[in-house]
Amino acid sequence: MSSGNPSFFMEKRAVRRAFEQAAAGYETSAVLQDQVGAQLIERLDLVKLEPQWILDMGSGTGLQSRRLNRRYPRARLLALDLASNMLQQARRRKGWRQRQYFCQGDAEDLPLATASIDLLYANMSMQWCNDLDQVLREFARVLRPGGLLMFSTLGPDTLKELRHAFAAVDDQSHVSHFIDMHDIGDALVRQGYEMPVLDVEHYQLTYAAVDDLLRDLRNIGATNAAAGRARGLLTPRRLQALRQAYEGFRADGRLPATYEVVYGHAWGGGPHASPREDGGIVFPLTRLRRRP
Repeated sequence: MSSGNPSFFMEKRAVRRAFEQAAAGYETSAVLQDQVGAQLIERLDLVKLEPQWILDMGSGTGLQSRRLNRRYPRARLLALDLASNMLQQARRRKGWRQRQYFCQGDAEDLPLATASIDLLYANMSMQWCNDLDQVLREFARVLRPGGLLMFSTLGPDTLKELRHAFAAVDDQSHVSHFIDMHDIGDALVRQGYEMPVLDVEHYQLTYAAVDDLLRDLRNIGATNAAAGRARGLLTPRRLQALRQAYEGFRADGRLPATYEVVYGHAWGGGPHASPREDGGIVFPLTRLRRRP
């Protein structure tokens, strides 16, 4: 996300183009995205919810859409993504009995009716947006009163080794910048969400060479789309400088790549949820279905 700095502003055309190109092989390389998405769904164990409509925001090829449909077989699920090729893959891979629908769209301007969604699930997609408040405002608009937002996104420590290594090459922007968990919490409050809960987990993937990390990022469409990014391919000289700088992080024969993942959930405005004795949340569905 841009955090108000124009040089970090995402070019949506570049974001969409990268994900269009990555769609066919995405699931082979999206190891972290899959693990985080599964953990985010496991967190639904803490709430009692029987959604009629689920929005999988930034669904990609539908990895988590399929899991959500298995968890809530009676629910209708809308898979929404910026890239049409991702949605084509999702359509091909869905189970024939799963009630899924597909829509190309942007989280900052959702093509959905107000108060139409019971559960909004956004796994590792919000970081590709420019205006966090606008995203959360749109999410709040489409959630039914008392609907649940479950999300994961990336925090500032993500790819810190790569960012540091590139700083030894030039002063251009090569790695996206990510918003701190506390700023996300403040934005949830500003947009009227209730009972927001956030926490952070750090993950570390390791590689034999920095070229493998760069290849992995390309394969999932996670290329640098910042408006202030350096244009064109790395020259052999600069690529070699990057390799040498990254070697400073090698430990036990491997190169680390850190990911800071922010997990969060919050309730839309409307009837309040109440805590269970085991620490979970019980939500009054009869009131959830009532429309103003």
